[in-house]
Amino acid sequence: MAMIKDLAQVNAELQEQKERIVDTVDFKMVTFSLAGKEYGVDIMNLKEIARADKFTYVPNAASFVRGVYNLRGDIIPIIDLRMFFHLPVEKKDTQENMLILRIGDRVYGTIVDKIDKVVGINSEHVQPPHPIFGDINIKYISGVVEKQGELYIILDVIRIFTQSDEEKQKPRGVVDSGGAAAYLAATETVKGAMTLEEKTTISDSVFSFIKESLPTLKQFYPSDLNEEWVRRRFADWSMSRSGEELQLKSVQEAEEYLSTFYSPHSSGFWSDDYAAKVRAVLPALSSNNIQVWNIGCGKGYETFSFACILKSHYPGGNIKIWANDNDIMAVSQAPNMTFDLEDIPDYCRAFMTKGRNGYSFNQGIKDSIVFEYHDVLHDNPLPDLDIILIRDVISFLPVAEQFKLVDDFKEKLKNRGFVISGKNEVLPGFDWESIGKEPVSVYLHSR
Repeated sequence: MAMIKDLAQVNAELQEQKERIVDTVDFKMVTFSLAGKEYGVDIMNLKEIARADKFTYVPNAASFVRGVYNLRGDIIPIIDLRMFFHLPVEKKDTQENMLILRIGDRVYGTIVDKIDKVVGINSEHVQPPHPIFGDINIKYISGVVEKQGELYIILDVIRIFTQSDEEKQKPRGVVDSGGAAAYLAATETVKGAMTLEEKTTISDSVFSFIKESLPTLKQFYPSDLNEEWVRRRFADWSMSRSGEELQLKSVQEAEEYLSTFYSPHSSGFWSDDYAAKVRAVLPALSSNNIQVWNIGCGKGYETFSFACILKSHYPGGNIKIWANDNDIMAVSQAPNMTFDLEDIPDYCRAFMTKGRNGYSFNQGIKDSIVFEYHDVLHDNPLPDLDIILIRDVISFLPVAEQFKLVDDFKEKLKNRGFVISGKNEVLPGFDWESIGKEPVSVYLHSR
């Protein structure tokens, strides 16, 4: 009885060991179909799954090379695995299914019939390839495995996309039965043989992707008001980057892209030189009562700078500046700021008084400014205005709100009133006359 019991325990342990091997998953593959058969590739080589129907043709490439594709700024070659293995291709009007593979430091796209699922297996169950799978070159098969009644052919994608030493020694254009050498020759062709029209198409696609990324990453909305700058910036951006480096993948990259957008001295006092340029473009006003709306005043540096310029340029003017921002902390602190003398530009010093904690603006300047917390997207109850100062704010509003706000300007401005906008923001339409000079943008409005 003891011996029988021991044998039963041994059998139970053997069965448990078998089940443990079956249940242990140490290899995962993405499965897909080609001409009715099921295949798999190591999930470690998969970058992502995509769908597309438009590829840029590459001249003189092998028949299985469908062209190149813009994957969010990275220009990658695309091959059709069905044609690569000389399998039948079903023509369809829908988008192609693609596995985007990363082999070493390169990225390739492969077209397949259908992408199925991720399957986990135990690598001990993978069997070596057999000539029975002769409809494709056996050297590109790493093994076969059965899972839940389905037989999968596992492709060796590294070998498919890697040229052997023997192939490297062949004359260019001479290929083996698998066509790997021709593929590599095609990828070299991609780099230099594209026409200007094809390069322009890819460039436009990347440009569109960047325009879509800016609102997400930095709430910057490309529109007719800033289109010229966005295109000019993209041209500069493209000169020093290529492929994936063109993409905006983080807030930091978006900030770098926008670094040349902002007007001078956007976070401090305007310099003496910039103040002189602003004064040079200020037009004559019909009234001594000068009403100003400063949108996005921040901590008040811009507002104080402009107040001193207006006091100097219109010495007899009764000036009132409505300074608004949606940063309540900045607006609440602005009226009581004090400064060191060396931090104050020359054109402001005549309007300063010395106190116990440093220099502050005199009562005349302070009385001319009303700092208020306000969101410009809400109602804006203000008197008729002579000047609107709104630098680098409009582009950070959704496009519909941009044009709604500009229409609001037309309603609020007096006849011959004007807007000082950001240096890279252009007011649209025929209602505005540009009277500014770089780097100051001034637009005059006539009712």
